[in-house]
Formats: sequence, structure tokens, C-alpha cells
Amino acid sequence: MPKTVRTMCPMNCHPTLCGMEVTLDDGGAVAITGDVTNPDSEGFLCMRGKAAHEIVGNSRRLLQPVTRARRGSEAWEVTSWDAALDRIAGHMQAVGREAVGFWQGHGNWGNDYAFGLKRAQMDRFANLYGCQVWNPAMICWGLGAFGLGLTGAIETSTKEDLSAQSEMVILWGANTVSQANTLRHVEIAKRRGARVVVIDVRRTEASALADEVLLLRPGTDTALALAMMQVILAEGLWDQAFVAEHTVGFAELSDHLADKTPDWAAVQTGLPGAQIAALARRYAASPAAMIVLGGSSVHKGENTWQAARAIGCLPALTGNFGRPGGGIGPRHGGRSHGVGFVDISAADRRPPGRYVPNQMEAILEALESGAVKVLFTLGSNLLSSFPDTARTKAALAKAELVIAHDIFPNQTIREAADIVLPSTIWLEEIGAKSTNTHVHLCDRILPAAGAARPVHEIYIGLAERLGVADAYPWPDQEAAVNAVLDHPATGHATVESLRAGGGRAALKVSHVAYPTKAFTTPSGKIEFVSNRAAQMGLPALPEAPDTSEEAGLILAHGRTFAHFHSFFDHARALPTLAAREAAPALWIAPADAEARGIADGAEVEMHNARGAFVAEAKVTPRIPAGVVWIRDGWPGLNALTDASAVLPEAALTTFPFSVGQSHYGARVELRPLTADGGDGAA
Repeated sequence: MPKTVRTMCPMNCHPTLCGMEVTLDDGGAVAITGDVTNPDSEGFLCMRGKAAHEIVGNSRRLLQPVTRARRGSEAWEVTSWDAALDRIAGHMQAVGREAVGFWQGHGNWGNDYAFGLKRAQMDRFANLYGCQVWNPAMICWGLGAFGLGLTGAIETSTKEDLSAQSEMVILWGANTVSQANTLRHVEIAKRRGARVVVIDVRRTEASALADEVLLLRPGTDTALALAMMQVILAEGLWDQAFVAEHTVGFAELSDHLADKTPDWAAVQTGLPGAQIAALARRYAASPAAMIVLGGSSVHKGENTWQAARAIGCLPALTGNFGRPGGGIGPRHGGRSHGVGFVDISAADRRPPGRYVPNQMEAILEALESGAVKVLFTLGSNLLSSFPDTARTKAALAKAELVIAHDIFPNQTIREAADIVLPSTIWLEEIGAKSTNTHVHLCDRILPAAGAARPVHEIYIGLAERLGVADAYPWPDQEAAVNAVLDHPATGHATVESLRAGGGRAALKVSHVAYPTKAFTTPSGKIEFVSNRAAQMGLPALPEAPDTSEEAGLILAHGRTFAHFHSFFDHARALPTLAAREAAPALWIAPADAEARGIADGAEVEMHNARGAFVAEAKVTPRIPAGVVWIRDGWPGLNALTDASAVLPEAALTTFPFSVGQSHYGARVELRPLTADGGDGAA
């Protein structure tokens, strides 16, 4: 008899995760449909979720532990888990605990996101053992969270609040292709009469919903936000009562904004000054205006953390924080007011040591110097996600042992790993996921394929070999899930209570962020002026970066419907998603293409002093002149991007989410290639 179970999509488009029904027939085949009973997605499932059935039985899956015959070789030898763990533990003992590092990516959270169990189990082992461990938020939303955190606006309102209450929705660098379920709620709000504005560097898919689209020069979002604030202040449109009671530094901000006029911002952004002023007026006049801020792409390049810092000030000036339909809307990594889970990371038991900070450049330097000799990559892909690929590859080559745990091969596994351990997929292990409003059980419904094992068994095996006490104090992973769930926000849910409740429980949260107007700053208020920033050597007030003209085109990058982080070898392992994007497509404006002799569909080389990358030109008026755009994650693309640090080390311990994402900026030039790879100009 076929068996149908409810679970959650493994793609982790947090905070708008989708529920799915998985049907197993008698022959073991899997069919997937949207779960109409799921209160978060109500049956919606985007193309990534619909393609998830292709994970099961996929011929490209890693199913046996293997070791590379020798560095530089493509020959692999099958080994056993015990032999692999013996070798790894022996090497860890030989180099010492401080020379061991753990890096976990989003690919390790196919059955556990926002809930935090797998991340906490990695941290627990690393803390009790006393080795290096780094926060994976630096690859994603960390810089945005840092900017919002300095301002005091880290909480987010829910998609349900957006669709029910918002009168204006600004999708600021948020194409929502990585949160397709959010876009559904934007559609609901628009049908209700809400005005939708898109601010981006190209006409995205979300632009089809917009009443107004503003295409600005990459890296100038801070300038746009400052100019909007200048108009609001100059025309007396701010909420004086909210500003007086719930903010600090208004006078300093007012002085700071005096010359940040729309005409000033027009030079920075490329937008007409009149359009900037009109947007500011509409935003200030809206009775409930919500900003949905984009994820990692917004904070790459010149924006860094300052864009989020400035954008987070806008709802405070207009009194939108704590207002239904206002404030900051759902974004990747954002959490609702009141959400929480039990911390099992044992951070208070971490021994003293020389620890490498949560800074991308610091990780590379530690590998280069030999300070880190053994590196675990868990569901991650450093070579495609870290900037300056050539430097990253050279740094990995200096490590004595690189271990990867994953479902499919990826660039890092193919080019740098010494030992590869096969991971279970989301249907082969128990876990849980949380959205902004619910926690959902992700039960085990398939046996592990081949010799695949869940990641916590690595910690158990290493702890036994290294004598790390209490690294896994639970009898099984179900008990570990229960330990993290035992929190007031979940109603002290358990696996059994979730099963009894249809696989989910409502979180005890507010749909509106900051309902009490108590903000996450030392003052408890929104801080237009941040003394914390000043103490770190950073600007106390939000400042636009210097975007003086440099030679070349600005490279911008982001995500698409077929791709999200480096899951499943950047979706190359799943036929449906791979077919959607068969090759890298580089968006370029018609004027820029004509000036370089580039035709639509032509093969082009994008290059700068760091490296080169070949893509197919997509000549389109949907991107402004001076900018090119490409989906991130293509192997070799990050050879072009800047790996320099953005935050000083003093900033990396300010918040739990303080992380040092690299700059990622790039100026590039293009040249057409002939069919044989030669210079098309010949």
C-alpha cells in the first residue's frame, strides 16, 4: 500500500518554508505535492520543492565513504566509516585541537533550519573539544543582520502580517525567489490594494508585481535610504511622538542628513531626484509600510552592512515599528518576536584557546599560515561560495586534511577534499524546521541509502575516539530534538506531541515585530547614533560608501527560482533545476553590449585582475548600463570577487550574529569569444 506522510521542503527558503506531502509507493518511488494543510504554505510549493523527488534514488548521490588516492588525483578509494573516522581523529590528535576547524553550510540543514539543532550540535562538539568553529551566517545574511542589529531592528514581522495589514510593501533588493512563499503574500496584499515597490539593480521576476520599479546602481542603497530620510525630515513627515519616545540620536541624524538631498542621491544611485523624493513622501504617508529587505546579495559589494543600517532607520522615522503591517518584513535569517529554542551548544564550557574569529579573510589566513590544518566542510562548498576562488583553493591546498560531508559531489569535493563522507537526505533522518510562526516535524520515512549517515554521527564517532565527554548526551536524535524544543515559545513541544498535532505546533510569537517597542540595543531604543559602532571604529551614523567611478562594469549577483545556496551541487544534481539553467547567463544592457561587440546569446569572457569567467550574454533592457548581473554559485565565478574583510575584528563579538563576510565586490570587463575560445575581435 502506498504511504503518504507530511514533512517540510529540504530547500530551506527560511523564513517561508513550504510543507509537502511525500507519497511512497510499494516499489519505493517517491511523489511530492504541496501540503494543503500546512498553515505556512497552504499547499504552495515552488519549482525547487517540486524537484525534490529527484534527490531520492539519484545516481549522483554520495553513498560510500571515500578517500582521495593522493592530492591532485581524481582517483578515489572506497573506505569504511570506522577507517575514515580513525584517520580523521588521529590527524586531529596529531595537529592539536586549535588546528582543527568546522564549517557548516546551509546544505547540512535540509531537515533542520532556524530550529538550530544541527548547528548547535556542531558548536557543542567544537566547544567541548576546544577547536575552531565558524558561524555560517557569514556566507548569507550576516552583514545585513549586523547593520540592522546596530540600529536595533533585528526582529521581523511575518508574511501573514504583510498580506493582512500592509498598505505599502517595498521589496528592497528582495526578489523573493529564495522565499517564493513570501511573494505569494505580497500578491495577496496587492490584491487587497497595497502599493508594491521594487528597488533593485535589475528588473527582477518580482518586478512584475510592482506598481513602481527603481533600478539603482549597485552599492548605492545606503544613499537612497539617506535621501529618503532627508526628505522626510525636511518636509516634516516624521512621526514626532515615536521618534521622541523610542529613538536616540535624532538631532545628530538630522544634521547628518542636511546635505543628503535627492539630487545628491541621484548622482550616487542613477535615479531621478524627483522619483526619490516621491517615494519618500509615499512611504511616510502610508498608514502601514513594510520593507522586505533582501538577503546576502544586497550586502555584497559596496553596500556591506551600511545599507541595512540605513534602511533600518526608515521605519523608526515614520513610526512603522510595532505597527501592524509596518516595520521590516520576513527575510532570510529573520525571526519573529518571541521565538526561541533551547541552546545546547555548551558555549560556557569552551576552553581558553587561540580561536580564529568569524571572519572569511581570517579563515583563509588561518589555512594559509597553517594555524588550521584539518578542516571539516559540512554541507558546504567553500570553493564556490567564498570570494577570490584562486586564493581559497590555494588556502585549502595548504591544509593537511580536508573532510567533506555531503549528499552530492560539489566543486570543493571534486577539487580539494581528501575524505568524503556520505550524508543522509531529509527523508532519511529525523529533524524539525521552524518558520516565523510554526515549528514543523520532519520525520524519518526512508532508510538511509548506502552507507549514508547523518552529521551527528560524525560528532559521536569523533568524541569516542578523542575522549570528548558529553558531546552527545542523548540516547538518539529524537531525544536531541526534544531537548531543543523544550522552550516556552514552542509550548514545550516534543516529537510525540508534534506527531499527535499533525506534525506541527504554533509558536507563541507576535506577528508584528517589536510590539512592546523594546528594541535590541543597549538603550532599548532605535539608535540613529550607535555608540557601539563608534567603539568598534565604525561610523556612528549610517554613511553611504564612496562609489567613485572605477573602470569597468559593476558585477552584481543573486539567486534564481532554480537555485538556492549550494544545495545539491548548486542544483546541478537535480535534472529539472539543471535544465532550467543549463549554462551561466550574464545580463548586460544593450548599450554596453553594443560598445563591446557582444550579441545576445554570444559566449563572453568576463575578466578582471583576479581572474576570468565564461558565460552566455543575455542582452536585455531589464538592467541599466554600467552593470552586469549573474546568478551566483557557478563554479569559478567567485574568482572575480574581492575577499577583503569588511568588519574589524572588534565588531565580531558584538552580537551572536556578528560575522565578517568579505566584500565580494568586483569591477569587470567583457570580451566576446569565438566558438573555439579565441578572441572574437580577431
